[in-house]
Amino acid sequence: MREQLAHLAAKLIAEAGIADFAAAKRKAARQLGASDTQHLPSNQEVQDALHSYRALYQHDSHPDILYQLRAEALSAMQLFSAFNPYLTGSVLSGAAGENSDINLMLFSDDGKAVLLFLLKNKLEFEDGEWRVRLGGHEETVPSYTLTGESGTQIHIVVLPENARHSGSRHPETHADITAVTKIIEDAGYGIQDSAA
Repeated sequence: MREQLAHLAAKLIAEAGIADFAAAKRKAARQLGASDTQHLPSNQEVQDALHSYRALYQHDSHPDILYQLRAEALSAMQLFSAFNPYLTGSVLSGAAGENSDINLMLFSDDGKAVLLFLLKNKLEFEDGEWRVRLGGHEETVPSYTLTGESGTQIHIVVLPENARHSGSRHPETHADITAVTKIIEDAGYGIQDSAA
């Protein structure tokens, strides 16, 4: 049942544009008549099923969509390079689709530095807060949402500098500018250079 739920949730994410894994799992459970189940698949199981689904049914269109999202993420990361950005989430993992958001983590000990950068550069944004676990306890940190050139939502969370060096950054879940550039190049698209 968990496997069926994972595959149906993956299909809902891929085809219906449901971005939230929890919502996709609940909808899948309702559609399979198991809405009261306590044995929903993990996000990793859904992500694995989503990779399989995209490889089978979206192998022609998905690579281009993923490239566009990663290129837009890289462009945003370059804009915010002073804040040592990291890409996280579905755009990094490859599970993203055309309705996916870009998720970035920026680092600064000055809580207003990113806000001032946004204002100085006349970038339109919505501000908010995000609850994160830092140093063993929950903290509220600033967050901002921008809309990219393609209409994609870019979500930014600003963490203190010491969070960047906490040892919790893993290559499969967090990628800096160099790593994202390499991912794009390794996908066979390459970054355009002046000789092209």
